[in-house]
Amino acid sequence: MLYLIEIYTSAFNGINFVVAIDQQEVVASSFDKKLETALNKILGNLPFDVPFQVFANPSNQARTILSILKEIYEGKKKDAEIPLAYNNFSLYSIKVLKTTISIPVGYVTSYCAIAKAVGGGPRAVGNVMAKNPFPPFVPCHRVVKSDFSLGDYGLGGSKIKFEFLSREKQGYLKPIMVNASGASLEVFSVEQVLRKYK
Repeated sequence: MLYLIEIYTSAFNGINFVVAIDQQEVVASSFDKKLETALNKILGNLPFDVPFQVFANPSNQARTILSILKEIYEGKKKDAEIPLAYNNFSLYSIKVLKTTISIPVGYVTSYCAIAKAVGGGPRAVGNVMAKNPFPPFVPCHRVVKSDFSLGDYGLGGSKIKFEFLSREKQGYLKPIMVNASGASLEVFSVEQVLRKYK
């Protein structure tokens, strides 16, 4: 059965948010000050053999997803239950992406800590983060280096990553352990990262 990927856009406070939806799942998401840049990032994450169309007016489902995307961007949304289309990913990539989703607002973890939870090494985790098609639903901005330096961020570099984390600070003081797809993942307060850059 032939299906169509639907692409929707919405602008909030000068930021363009874009989602691609396929049969009730998010295939890709993006955001940027320039709509063209955000759309190009989406197009780079679409399957090459599936037709797509950009729609001017969001459907009800797309409006809800775009609203959640905006709340995550603003540091407000704590639990986004968004169905993501993982079918084109390796099992390892899926484990890394799902583990990243388990990092709560107000916390960060390291590439090394994720590697300890899912296997592989920090570089392998970094490679998955670099190809994350679901930002910020999969909050790769919450993954930093072991010394709490920011590392890179594909959607605008470390400056955007710093801005994200600044909006997400909650005043937490101590590290905690969270359940990440059946494994334990140590997470640290956002403030530990932000203090490094004062």
